[in-house]
Amino acid sequence: MKHLITLKDMTKQEIEELLDLAREIKKCPESYADCLKNKTMLMFFEKPSLRTRVSFEVGMTQLGGHAIYYDVRSSPIGKGETIEDTAKTISRYCDIIIARLFCHETIEKIAGNSSIPVINALTDFSHPCQILSDFLTITEKRGALKGLKIAFLGDGNNNVTHSLIHGCKITGINLTVACPEECMPQKQVIGTDAKIRITQDAAEAAKDADVIYTDSWMSYHVPKEQEEERIKMFRPYQVTNDIMDLAKPDAIFMNCLPARRGCEQTAEVIEGPKSVVFDQAENRLHMQKAIVLKLLNIGNKV
Repeated sequence: MKHLITLKDMTKQEIEELLDLAREIKKCPESYADCLKNKTMLMFFEKPSLRTRVSFEVGMTQLGGHAIYYDVRSSPIGKGETIEDTAKTISRYCDIIIARLFCHETIEKIAGNSSIPVINALTDFSHPCQILSDFLTITEKRGALKGLKIAFLGDGNNNVTHSLIHGCKITGINLTVACPEECMPQKQVIGTDAKIRITQDAAEAAKDADVIYTDSWMSYHVPKEQEEERIKMFRPYQVTNDIMDLAKPDAIFMNCLPARRGCEQTAEVIEGPKSVVFDQAENRLHMQKAIVLKLLNIGNKV
């Protein structure tokens, strides 16, 4: 692994190695306390964030390194200076870059011109760190990934869904995405894998699922005036207790947060005994440590 831009080109072995390393870091964090001494991460942020920023900053601190927050909205990147020049310059100062950006092409340009590892911390197309962290949570709750059934309900054309599709293809998870016809995943992502199914029927997707997953109906770029229309469109895909009852008795509920009670899910679901949303949030920290160590070729040396 040179960069982590999407899950598309990762192998099953690479994902399994990251899961193993994340579990070890979570179990014995003190063993990794100084392994990034004198290492610096630059964090480009164009989109606002809570979990991404805090988990990466805390992760670098706990690994003995340092993180610099850089707000792209008030910087000259791509304006007064080209993205290519910015990436080449930062490569002379820092050891690793994360970027949370609107446009996926921007992070591809950064990675293409960077001599240090680049991590996609979210773009409009992909959110690989989230899904790798989610796989850690799923293995903790349900064991092996291969053969499990995940039902994703909501917006099919978003970064979480795309990365979930890529990850499920690689690991052998059966994924059914239930979404409005207007919000289907991009064709280039779906491909022809028989384990990936798209439907407009939420109940069909949820039946006998091991995991029910949803995400925000309101991405950061959605204008305020479109919210009412989107809520009406996605209402049939809300995760309720009735939907959870269609899944397996030991199914878990996931939402990568932030979550609106009464929108993507009811309060009873997200606050209920099957909800693992805060385990998901915690595991961002452990998996992102593993990703950083793997990209810096340090994880196997500790």
